[in-house]
Parts: sequence; structure tokens; C-alpha cells
Amino acid sequence: MEPSQAVTPPYLATPLRLEPFRALTLAPQRVGDAAAARAFARPYREVAGRLRRWQATGRVLRDETPGLYLHEYTADGITVRGIVGALDMSRRAPDLASRAVLPHEGIYPHRAHDLAERMLVMKLNPAPILLVHRGPAETRHVIAALLKEEPQRRFTDRGDQRHRVWPIRGADLDRVHASLLDSRPVIADGHHRYAAYLQLQQAHPGTAWDRGLAMLVDQDDTPLQLGAIHRVLRRVKLTTLGDALVGGPHALEASSREAAVSALGTDTLAVTDGRTWAILRLDLQGDRSAVEAFHDDVLPALATPPAAIGYLHTADETLHKVRRDRDLAVLMPAPDFDLVHRIVAHDRLLPEKATSFQPKPSTGVLMRSVDDE
Repeated sequence: MEPSQAVTPPYLATPLRLEPFRALTLAPQRVGDAAAARAFARPYREVAGRLRRWQATGRVLRDETPGLYLHEYTADGITVRGIVGALDMSRRAPDLASRAVLPHEGIYPHRAHDLAERMLVMKLNPAPILLVHRGPAETRHVIAALLKEEPQRRFTDRGDQRHRVWPIRGADLDRVHASLLDSRPVIADGHHRYAAYLQLQQAHPGTAWDRGLAMLVDQDDTPLQLGAIHRVLRRVKLTTLGDALVGGPHALEASSREAAVSALGTDTLAVTDGRTWAILRLDLQGDRSAVEAFHDDVLPALATPPAAIGYLHTADETLHKVRRDRDLAVLMPAPDFDLVHRIVAHDRLLPEKATSFQPKPSTGVLMRSVDDE
């Protein structure tokens, strides 16, 4: 799939609204269990009936009263809290100033279409998309008060994530609604599901498909960790990269492994062909990220483009994938959330696989059935 085939999904219009829904939850012993994924597998037309049968036998729990939910999860020592609700998808932004949700990557229309078809047949949002913002003080006050109360659910799942869930109803619900109206969160995870929500809303306006499940995380409260996504350039030699940068604003300098890795930073990448190491220094002007400069300036300068690009989340895995003297490993710096927000607020999208927001919650803690609305 060529990057040029990626497109920007439509923008939602302000104000941001998370609506109440009746949560479905897999029984704790099934959350985080790989076998539980079969509940959402083909044939998708059987998923809704399967969940109803599981509900009758206690393997799926259903809330009778709609609400928003505070979901706290802990993975690998990192705790994240977010408000989960049915995001109103029914209004499109007429201009950039009216945007309520900011995607930071483009989407491939066929992937979004496939996801929309799957959800339509399942009659289900099986997991929330992940949104992140710097939350208002009023919402944090509501969350702080909820944390003093006993959660509705508390358990450790099969993947060793710890979960606590509180419903948000009544006066607290009104306070959260009012405090979030001016929020403009960034999509941290779920760009294609977001685009699928938009397709479903457009095809079925005035129905439960006017909404799609979302989790809103406050980066000032329990921040998601932004990790780097490294690159492996197939059939690109270190000398070819060096030749492409001669006389340009970017510079490639020979180095040792230790020095190259130590130099990794906002405008500096570490590069190796599995034998020789180098430091790639980028010329970043204004609010420009390293991943933008690499994809917009460095890759096009190569005499021959990579045969393929691999994307890896750890340096060790990246180096393991390099075929010595045949490929290049490019170790990228971790992005900064405020820089990402400034980029998308100015109507720019980052290249594919630019960010890795972690940790993500296990599937099955909070689900939304459109048959319940």
C-alpha cells in the first residue's frame, strides 16, 4: 500500500459530546484472554447472538442504566484513566476552527470500509477508540471524587492488566458534559475505527450509528507513554543514504553504536546496516518532527526508494530484523505529545506509524451494543 493512498478522514464539529450508553463487559476471566477474541471473529453475523447467549450464562455482563464510565487500567506499572462514552459523530466541521477531534495520521479507505461493515454486521463497538487531551480541571474534580468511592468492577484480567470501573451518572454526568464541550483531543489509537464510525453515521443517520465508542484520557492526569516506532529500510545501503544527503541540510556522520544510540534525540537519528553505525542529524524548522523530516526530505532524496519499510516498536527487534549490509535500521526518537498536538492543530498529518501511545486497554472491559439504544 503506497502512502499516497492514505487520506484525511472528515472532521467532527464542536462541541465534543460523549453520550451515555449501556456497557457490556466480558466476564473478568475472559478479558485479556486470547481465546476470547473468538467472540468477535468470523462469521461476524453471529457475534450479536453469541454475546446475547453469553449474557444469559454470565459470561457477558450488561448494565441496565446508561452512563459514562471512568475506566482505570494498570499495565507494566503504568496507570491510565479515561472517560468512556458514545462519541457523537453526527456533525461535520465546516472549517478547521470547528474541529472537535484531531486525527494525526491518514487512513486507508478500504480498511475503514471493512471495519464499518464488520461493526454493522456485529451491531457492536467491541472496543473504544483512544483519544487524548489535556483535560479541564472540572473533569479531574469529578474523577478525583469517584476514586474515593468503591468501583463498580475491580479485577485483574488474563493479560495481567488491573482494571477498575466506575459509572458516571446524574449530576456528575452533567458536570463532565459541560467541562468537555471545548475539548479538542487527538486520536491516539483507532484512526480507522474513527473513520468507520463516520461512514456508519453517514449511511445510517438518526440511528444508534450516530455514535461510536471512545475513551478520553487526560494527559495531565495519567499520561499515555509515547514511544518511538523505528524503521527498517529494505535494500538500502548506508553509502546510498550518505550520498543522498551530501550538500543538503541533513548530515550523516560515522559513529560507534554507543555514541549513535546516546545521540538519539529530537533532531538526531541512529542508523546502522548491521555492521557500521552513523548519526543522522536533521534540520528541523519550526514545529516539525523528526519523523516528518525523515519521510518528507530524507527518503525522497534516495536514488532508489526502499524495496519495503518495516515498522518496529523496540530497538532490539529493529536491529534483529536487519539483514547485514543489505538493509538499514533507523532508530527514531520518541515523539512529544505537545508537538504532535501543535502539528495536527495546524492541519498537518504525521506519516504512517509515527507514534505509539501505550499502554492500551484490554478488549472486552467496555463494549457498546447498538441494539441497546
